[in-house]
Amino acid sequence: MPRTNFRVRQRLQVRRSGIHGRGVYAREFIPAGTRLIEYRGERIPNEEGDRRYPWEEGVPHHTFLFMLDDDTVIDGARKGNIARWINHSCDPNCESITEDGHIYIDAIRDIEPGEEITFDYHLVTAERHTAKVKARYPCSCGAPNCRGTLLGKKR
Repeated sequence: MPRTNFRVRQRLQVRRSGIHGRGVYAREFIPAGTRLIEYRGERIPNEEGDRRYPWEEGVPHHTFLFMLDDDTVIDGARKGNIARWINHSCDPNCESITEDGHIYIDAIRDIEPGEEITFDYHLVTAERHTAKVKARYPCSCGAPNCRGTLLGKKR
């Protein structure tokens, strides 16, 4: 696994978030196009992710799983880094990029010091996106264009 120096400790910090629980914040100005951090954690089969984080009726779904490909997810809760605390936003300042078997978080616009780092999770589910399904994945980003759910648009 390549160890690229992203100056994480100088650029980013974890603290309480107004979006959800903890969040990652910029310590300094970050220009658009900057690669901030790699999403790290234990690489496991999708089935193991489902076993570790089963769906419970009436409980909003929350995990640190990030889909790498059709067969593998990264569990940021195990062997992960601060990238696991980056929250979702429907109006994000970053995006996730998958390259050579790694997931990176890149700035898509300039980010000011003190601003929370966010990306659109675009969660995927095979189910129809009914109101009940969307309620399992609630969004609280507060963006004017908030979809109300972490689910991405069905194609």
